[in-house]
Amino acid sequence: MAGGWDRFLETGRVPLGEWVEAIEKFVTTNLSGFFDVIRAIFKGMYDAVDTVFAGPPFWIIILVLVLAGLWVRGWKFALGMLAGLLLVVGVSQWENAMHTLALVIVASVIALIIAVPLGILTARSDTASAIVRPILDFLQTMPAFVYLIPALVLFRVGVVPGIVATIIFALAPGVRFTELGIRGVDREVVEAGQAFGASPGRILRQIQLPLAMPTIMAGVNQVIMLSLSMVVIAGMVGAEGLGTDVVAGLTQLNTGLGVEAGIGVVILAVYLDRMTAALAKPRQRRFPRKRAAAAQETPAPVAA
Repeated sequence: MAGGWDRFLETGRVPLGEWVEAIEKFVTTNLSGFFDVIRAIFKGMYDAVDTVFAGPPFWIIILVLVLAGLWVRGWKFALGMLAGLLLVVGVSQWENAMHTLALVIVASVIALIIAVPLGILTARSDTASAIVRPILDFLQTMPAFVYLIPALVLFRVGVVPGIVATIIFALAPGVRFTELGIRGVDREVVEAGQAFGASPGRILRQIQLPLAMPTIMAGVNQVIMLSLSMVVIAGMVGAEGLGTDVVAGLTQLNTGLGVEAGIGVVILAVYLDRMTAALAKPRQRRFPRKRAAAAQETPAPVAA
């Protein structure tokens, strides 16, 4: 770094790149064991989830996904997803689609484990919010390809750099929506809880989080969608999945291969988007028929 300062004094050019490379060299030299442990953990999580989805016969996974869609969204959505998933099988992209789904699930879960507590912290502390907000702005505006460079250096080629880049890229909406949801809770409701002697932790668990849940779930939806948008970039660093075929179609000018893989991404995106959007709604709005039937079965109160 001293040499960088000398060149700055001579040329007037800020040696930012040299400083970053010096930090990178220090990290890779002194913290390589730590990143090897993280790599092993992320790879183990991915392998476990990938085994669940890619291991069984395709018709079992399709049946589970379609039944889940039927329960949450109804028969029209389930029928459409059945056709879409069978199309993925028909174009020989099922295994790649399951690899991609495993990557998205692992990256989204890790991103949410970081984002939700951080969003709660920023909602409860203006100081933390003022510190975190510019960091989130930086993460959202930095080109996604830039995240691949340090990820490759620290975690080597494979699925783990794709997971790490996806986590960083998808983290910000989870934090922002969690903070927005908690800050949007009616202050009078919180004050009523305080008046009854509820502790701050109890107010958070029993008042703020339940009332903010629709907004938080909207953030979960955005985290998943941004994770899925990174599959192509993850394919460039050796991650298995649909992104690999999209990259191959681009490099080989193979339009058919690119379209087949792209259709798989679209179908997964539609399924995950509709499912998480439905889960963001209160249960009684997601199941209006059951609510109406329950209302009919409930006897009317007898007037005194």
